[in-house]
Amino acid sequence: MSKGNEFTLKEAIDQLLQTYKLDGKLNEVKLMNSWEQIMGPAIQKYTRNLYINSRVLYVELSSAPLREELSYGRSKIVKMLNEAVGASVIDDVVLR
Repeated sequence: MSKGNEFTLKEAIDQLLQTYKLDGKLNEVKLMNSWEQIMGPAIQKYTRNLYINSRVLYVELSSAPLREELSYGRSKIVKMLNEAVGASVIDDVVLR
């Protein structure tokens, strides 16, 4: 049976997001919302602010020792966050 021009709601929403180029921003929001789940509540406790600019995630931390520790695993953090979203959203992480 041919669907013709019938779409599921998911297909229609995905097409709408692609048409208006909103899927990138939606993935950025998903990535920032998954920070606590991926990094855990202990790191979230010291996280002050998260934002993305030019495919770089900026993380403001209130603990210098934690910032130093996380800086060693920046590439792993990028990989884990991108995998959680299911798309390549960020290329680097800057810890401040």
